Amino acid sequence: MMRMQAEDLEPIDKGLGIELRRRVLRRRVFGGLVAVGAVVALLCRGYLPGLLAWLADAHAVRAFVSEHALVSRLTMLGINIAQVVLAFLPGEPVELASGYAFGFWEGTALCLVASGLATSAIYWATRRWGWRLVGLFFDRSLFDRFSWLKSTKRLEFVMLIVFLIPATPKDFLTYFAGLTNMRFASVVLIATFGRIPSIVTSTIAASAVGSGNWSLAACALVASMFLLAAGGLMCHRLRGRTR
Repeated sequence: MMRMQAEDLEPIDKGLGIELRRRVLRRRVFGGLVAVGAVVALLCRGYLPGLLAWLADAHAVRAFVSEHALVSRLTMLGINIAQVVLAFLPGEPVELASGYAFGFWEGTALCLVASGLATSAIYWATRRWGWRLVGLFFDRSLFDRFSWLKSTKRLEFVMLIVFLIPATPKDFLTYFAGLTNMRFASVVLIATFGRIPSIVTSTIAASAVGSGNWSLAACALVASMFLLAAGGLMCHRLRGRTR
């Protein structure tokens, strides 16, 4: 009887351990963000006016990245990778920054390369550690609540639709993909090339602003809003089919 009780309690202990680790991780992340925010606020107090004036001058920004070619590109690549890995962070500001600093073609290329590298790392890390890794960021009830996450074909279709829509919280799907039978190539292709509409509209708009082409920037913004509206309608219909 004591053995049965101990065996029954083992899953509960594991669940409590995962929940505890998740809480500790969240506290550390929150504490780190607060610390970084405090440092940024202190720096902004003295340097913000000059920084904003510098950022407003696209020629100065692009001259700076040209002068520090390797470091600036590696830095932007690292920021892009970090944004994908930390799925709760929005990607649009990073995409806009890439287009503004490096122009449309190079900014787009940096975003796509970073997406491929980050998605690959997430996929294989999830394959290796499974829920021990994913459970630190997401509650398992989310995976159980949406049955389509367990269907490879449906997940591929949903991932493609979600990644094609700008401004959607898409990066969390890459973590769940590693828990399914989705192939590595499919995950990377969907997560990388599915971002193209979002990346292109962002980098075109930012690059156009940097070049003073306000008409093109406005067109990119309108295109982005159209894609968002069309994607939202598709997601609404898809939600009804996948329940």
